[in-house]
Amino acid sequence: MRLMGQDRATRAAATGTSVDVGEATTRYLLYGLLPGWFVPGIADWAMHRRTRIEDTAGTKESLIHSLMMAEVGLPIALTLRYEVNPLLLSVQLAGAAVHEATALWDVRTAVRSEREVKPVEQHIHSFLESLPFGALASLMCLHADQVKSLVKGGRGAPDAWRLVPRRRPLSRAYLAGIAAAIGTCVLLPYGEELLRCRRAAKARKKERAGGDAAHWRANGH
Repeated sequence: MRLMGQDRATRAAATGTSVDVGEATTRYLLYGLLPGWFVPGIADWAMHRRTRIEDTAGTKESLIHSLMMAEVGLPIALTLRYEVNPLLLSVQLAGAAVHEATALWDVRTAVRSEREVKPVEQHIHSFLESLPFGALASLMCLHADQVKSLVKGGRGAPDAWRLVPRRRPLSRAYLAGIAAAIGTCVLLPYGEELLRCRRAAKARKKERAGGDAAHWRANGH
């Protein structure tokens, strides 16, 4: 491995090019992993719609989906605006752990209902569960100094436990694009799912009320 690294460095020097692993990893996170996250999210929503979540697990499971998006969305939003430090790493680690626990609750809720969770959907879940850990692992490699600071409780770092705006802010165009993608690929479809579940629940409640009224009239009450 050492020889291979030396060989790459020699070729880079000969061609006048160099590879900044940190920059490459950052680009991968910003333009690869984060946008790619929306694909399994949309696929999962499509599976919920195909298995008629509104008539099976209903509003409860849909609310769990909203909770999971918040558990992931908050750390992402903070990471896009603030420097990675012990405070932000703590939020990210807590978010990943809580998201995993909520994912187990989500699957248990679906399985215990009448909704069929097919193997394809389970496979989609594997992406949705693993991507947060992949992103977090990459960030921790990029900011190993902050990981060490977190392990030491932030001692000696005056800004360890407060949010510090990014020294190199992301462009407004990028932030606007991500916001638009979140609205289109997350908020819109899952908002539609929750609305559909609520409407179905109200329709069933109204139907039961009408059935009870008809029963009372039939029995002379």
